[in-house]
Amino acid sequence: MAQWLAEHGHVVTVLDNLSTGHRDAVRWGDLIEADLLDPAALERAFHGRSFDTVMHFCARSLVGESVVEPYAYYANNVTGTLNLLEAMRRHEVNKLVFSSTAAVFGTPVSDVIDEDHPKAPINPYGASKLMAERFLEDAAHAYGLRSVTLRYFNAAGALPDHGIGEAHACETHLIPNVLRAALDHGPSLKIFGNDYDTADGTCVRDYVHVQDLARAHALALGFMDSHEGAHTFNLGNGHGFSVHEVIATAASVSGVAIPYEVAPRRAGDPARLVASSAKARELLGWDPRWTELAPIIESAWRWHRDQPGWSPHHIHADARTQAA
Repeated sequence: MAQWLAEHGHVVTVLDNLSTGHRDAVRWGDLIEADLLDPAALERAFHGRSFDTVMHFCARSLVGESVVEPYAYYANNVTGTLNLLEAMRRHEVNKLVFSSTAAVFGTPVSDVIDEDHPKAPINPYGASKLMAERFLEDAAHAYGLRSVTLRYFNAAGALPDHGIGEAHACETHLIPNVLRAALDHGPSLKIFGNDYDTADGTCVRDYVHVQDLARAHALALGFMDSHEGAHTFNLGNGHGFSVHEVIATAASVSGVAIPYEVAPRRAGDPARLVASSAKARELLGWDPRWTELAPIIESAWRWHRDQPGWSPHHIHADARTQAA
């Protein structure tokens, strides 16, 4: 997002506590190292600077971890967001783009999920994000805050020409784990369940390229200029791809056979999670450009392949992860 904004003439300031981020990734704009749980640090970040809009990306976001460490998730994702909103109000910054998640929906009751789908999160991560969404609705009524909430489905891909890719110490996303397995030739991936009611028996997910996500955020800026209140949009490319399809496509892109083993289903894994982005298309004018699986995976493959530290001795793919 910072790369897109800088490329289009915006002045960018990044605030990050670097707990999971990387200092050398902040190549577009200034960096303020601070934590949303430190109100004094937030006050210093806003003081003496003029901001038009805040884009709030940071969160704890590992579903499994949220179950065993719920207090940390509510502190970071709920209290941290509230601290940010209070600082914005004190400094009269009246527009916010908020990163939310498909996890707010819980177990889906329909194959294609629109914004009106019931919200019943089944883990603290999803619950914490839904609470933050409620903050924005209340702030719109009470303080006139303008906001756009964007619910990502499966963010994927990379911008290798800009050196941007998924660099997580603990990787939970399917595509990078498949590509790590292709590079590592180590323990095989596990597919959790191959008896779902899908075309090939494996779970189906909606993968949306990070560049399309950045464009949606950019469109949200213009939308808030002409729309008051709190608005929410689902972001996916509208097409589902199975775990088998991801592995087969990654093998074709990389030219490497990717071994895997089939394990029993995991509790809580729905057969299919696909977004309806009709509202974003209609009201934001958002039209995802990365709609095929192979180019999405190819962009990630080029980035992963070119990382000098990612050798067979350094890559440890979390083979337990099927999809995020």
